[in-house]
Amino acid sequence: METMKPKSAMSNKSKLAKTFQKVINLRTATKIGSNNGMGICMLTSQNKFDQDDDDLFSIKGSKTHGDPRARQRAVMEALVAKLFAGVTSIKAAYAELQMAQNPYNSEAIHLADQAVVDELKAISELKRSFLKKELDLSPQVTIMLAEIQEQQSLMKTYEITIKKLEGEAEMKESEARSLKRQLDDSIAFNKSLEKKLNASGPISILENVQLSALSTSHFVQFLHFSLRSITSFVKLLVREMESANWDLDLAAKVIEPEAMFTKLSHRYFVFQSFVCKTMLEGFNFPNFSPPNESQCFHKHSRDQYLNEFKKLQLVNVRQFLAQKPSSSFAKFMRSKYLHLVHAKMECSLFGNLNQRKLINAGDCPDSAFFTSFAEMARRVWLLHRLAFSLDQPVSIFQVPRNCRFSEVYMENVNDESAFSCEIVDSTVDVRVNFTVVPGFKIGRSLIQSQVYLSPVNVIEIDPASR
Repeated sequence: METMKPKSAMSNKSKLAKTFQKVINLRTATKIGSNNGMGICMLTSQNKFDQDDDDLFSIKGSKTHGDPRARQRAVMEALVAKLFAGVTSIKAAYAELQMAQNPYNSEAIHLADQAVVDELKAISELKRSFLKKELDLSPQVTIMLAEIQEQQSLMKTYEITIKKLEGEAEMKESEARSLKRQLDDSIAFNKSLEKKLNASGPISILENVQLSALSTSHFVQFLHFSLRSITSFVKLLVREMESANWDLDLAAKVIEPEAMFTKLSHRYFVFQSFVCKTMLEGFNFPNFSPPNESQCFHKHSRDQYLNEFKKLQLVNVRQFLAQKPSSSFAKFMRSKYLHLVHAKMECSLFGNLNQRKLINAGDCPDSAFFTSFAEMARRVWLLHRLAFSLDQPVSIFQVPRNCRFSEVYMENVNDESAFSCEIVDSTVDVRVNFTVVPGFKIGRSLIQSQVYLSPVNVIEIDPASR
């Protein structure tokens, strides 16, 4: 079997060189300039070609040499490609013109405007040549250059779009920084209001009340005033915990191991419960401490309790503690601080035990944390003094866990409607999870305790608490 002989390599190289010679060896080349930074080199075709030049303009794959229809089609394709490339260049120049408007740049506007004019002139000239049938295009070269021009224009458009997006991103960042400053200002303003609200200066509530006019309504009024101070301190305590990277879930579980929350933000009520229980412990006793903590028991008259209430109202708490470090209130304040803020807790929050040392020495730490605590302690102490100024016995009570909710004795701190749509099982009921603020009993009057409710399985509840 006779094998086919491959064509000579030298013959292929000669044909390829001849083809490139026809494209490159043109008489003149004109560059269509553009003031938008793009330059397109347009080659002017020769007027005269060799006899084989029709191969260059023929449609790829065509075996017919010098077919006028094929050549006309190729020329029209080149014309359309050149027209589209011009339109794309105009779009890029117009985008650059819009970009130069903001911020205003007169030089860039002039260059972009001139680029639009030049492209419109080129398209107009192309139209004139087409109508007069004076088109003299090299189809393949024109299509190739039109594609290059169009891609360059698209790149220019993308660059302008990127610059526009970068400018918008900078504006958004600037707006975000402005809003951040406004937020910081608002936080600082709120802190100043909170500081004024909980200032340790004189208290004007009930300063002119007479012993004969005292009633339960006065006690309720001052109770709400005291609870606001407790709420403020608890918020400060939680912020300090978060700043010290405490695990608030674990801390809440330590205080109330069986607590269940319908919302994550409700963990706050556990810390409020802990502070209220600690600060109000011993409230039932005349000297605000259980008998095992009191070496001697002295019950003052109602007049004496009311006088102490009025005197401590009118002074600055820090000055009072500095002047009378051995007073009953100073001892009460130190005892409550040491019980509420454990040494390990203070070291974790502040990195040292300096405040504890100063308090044990009878001094007052100069910190926002202690100032907030001291004001809370003063209001709780004043509440106790006011309670024992009344002509009826005062006591506090807490609601045991898993008790059924009663509007007579309790007030719900969380949203009851959260359970109304969720509980459809007859074995599930809403019960008391823990007491947030103890209730008060004054004679035959009752002030509701504040409790946190959670859904529980009734079957698992101890029958004694049903």
